[in-house]
Amino acid sequence: MADFEALLAEGASVPVEGWDFSWFEGRATEERPPWGYADLLASRYRTVSAALDVQTGGGEVVAWALRRAGTVPGVLAATESWAPNVALARQALAPYGATVAHVADEGPLPFDAGTFDLVSSRHPVVAVWPELARVLRPGGTYLAQHVGVGTAHEVTEAMLGPTPVNQGRLPATAAAGAEAAGLRVEDLREVTLRMEFHDVAAVAVFLRKVIWIVPGFTVAAYREPLLALHERIQAEGPFVARTTRYLIECSKPHRNGSE
Repeated sequence: MADFEALLAEGASVPVEGWDFSWFEGRATEERPPWGYADLLASRYRTVSAALDVQTGGGEVVAWALRRAGTVPGVLAATESWAPNVALARQALAPYGATVAHVADEGPLPFDAGTFDLVSSRHPVVAVWPELARVLRPGGTYLAQHVGVGTAHEVTEAMLGPTPVNQGRLPATAAAGAEAAGLRVEDLREVTLRMEFHDVAAVAVFLRKVIWIVPGFTVAAYREPLLALHERIQAEGPFVARTTRYLIECSKPHRNGSE
């Protein structure tokens, strides 16, 4: 089992800060949604004067979109809850004059009401709709790509056994939350995508990085299911899972209900 031991050690040692997934090249693949979220974000940066990205990770997506846009909003801010990611985001976004606030995912946003034309997020852990609505200006937009129901559930079950699917990430639930906060849903699109893991180290790094798939995951604690999955990959080839993503765009109406 020397091969398994080496993969296990690698899976336990790869840094997992930020949302840079370049390490997975050649180790795992994931289809991308057809709408091209980062390009959409770049196009919005060309038209707004004040923008906020919530739960920004290491700021990688925002930095890419800003480079793509070729321009920077006059006011640019981001939030992130995990201290190592806060440091990465501040480094990544400093060239663009952004401020990055260390804020709990479920907590209030440290900005005045009506501050931003655009609030964005890629794969937020939670959407606190009243806060998102509060910091938007009338006529402003929330644009985000959320993780949907059943994402990587095959990976969850490979580690935990049969497990109920969490229904809390339904697009309809998000839309209802947005509307209850006074926002108008302008676009809502969902897609199911294919993931492949080519070795067990990639599975381990994925689970250490995307912590909500198997809460509390550590390589040591899940050694036995990782071994079973390693043997399965060796016998059958890449381990296949499915992800769901949905694009949601909301606007904040003016007080008279007009655009």
